[in-house]
Amino acid sequence: MTLLSVAQMNSQNDIEDNFRVIESLIQQSKAQQAELIVFPENFVCFAAGKQRETAARFEEIQQRLERLAQQYNIWIIAGTLPCPFRPDGSVIQDGRVRTVSLCISPEKTEARYDKIHLFDVQVGDAVGGYQESQFFEPGDQVVVAQTPFGNIGLMVCYDLRFPELALNLRAQGARILTAPAAFTYTTGQMHWQLLLQARAMDSQCDVLGAAQQGWHGEKRQTWGHTGATNSRGQLLDMIDGEGAGLITVEFDSKEQDHIRESMPLMQHRRLISF
Repeated sequence: MTLLSVAQMNSQNDIEDNFRVIESLIQQSKAQQAELIVFPENFVCFAAGKQRETAARFEEIQQRLERLAQQYNIWIIAGTLPCPFRPDGSVIQDGRVRTVSLCISPEKTEARYDKIHLFDVQVGDAVGGYQESQFFEPGDQVVVAQTPFGNIGLMVCYDLRFPELALNLRAQGARILTAPAAFTYTTGQMHWQLLLQARAMDSQCDVLGAAQQGWHGEKRQTWGHTGATNSRGQLLDMIDGEGAGLITVEFDSKEQDHIRESMPLMQHRRLISF
């Protein structure tokens, strides 16, 4: 049995203020004896138009998070950070950056996932339309990180709407799916909990959804409701309150094995052409 924590934040544009919250949440997680903490999307800096500025500090921020993981002897899913270079080290030349989620052990960064699905949609909130592809370059690699308590399939926010990604991660050995997110208030209210449960049910993985909550500037409002589901798609816990918070849930690999053996979805799956 392993304890896993999932964080909720109301990150703003001050990196130092956000890091104080980050360390406080890590301390709370360790007090609950968790081995992993998952942070939301944009957790170090949430500020429209500052992606490139924050991305210039990517390696500095990464090293700071590695030190926290080592200091507190905890695994960290470092929500998302903007990064100016690709996994092969090549610099993105057109001014865009990549949205990167890192899996950090107490020793080092173990895996990097670059968000594949970009949020180019019309929502109808105060912002209206979102065009992530204008500022971000999509990734193209599916990533599963190996940990002592189970393989983690890395996802980010809008990725949750694409079941084929969750199924691919399961096929590559994932037991846990992490989903750092900053769902809009409008879309989160409609779909956030549903998507967490649906992807868990599809993949028979536990799903950990770390969310931003509240206002970020004058226009951007996020839904929050950090949540976790088990491999049956049942909601284990969810934060209903505002601002920063934490839930800690149990992950039982033997129970997951039983769920998968009782209903062997991967063996039963058939590809149907229309």
